[in-house]
Amino acid sequence: MSLNKKDQRIRRSRQTRVRIATQRVARLTVHRTNLHIYASVIASDGASVLASASTAEKEVREQLGKDKGGNAAAAVIVGKRIAERAKAAGIEKVAFDRSGFAYHGRVKALAEAAREAGLQF
Repeated sequence: MSLNKKDQRIRRSRQTRVRIATQRVARLTVHRTNLHIYASVIASDGASVLASASTAEKEVREQLGKDKGGNAAAAVIVGKRIAERAKAAGIEKVAFDRSGFAYHGRVKALAEAAREAGLQF
């Protein structure tokens, strides 16, 4: 049985989450679609979302103007917002969970923006 593209990504994400679970640290998880990018900081027990940000938020959409959330500039905005919100929730260190997506393009832009805004991972 061959796996389709989505199943392959989910398989990769499971391996990452098993490794992160042993670290006992909050994780910064990223999900991207063609139109939006979403980021959440999830507690180490996996039970609660401590902070979240996405291009679907009204303030971010207004900031982007006619541009949609499917580009690297939008990912930078979301990266800065998630870092600010995580720090406000008292989280400085996270493990980066790219959810099986390649560390490239929008995912990389979000991660670098979060690092610059003060999150450590």
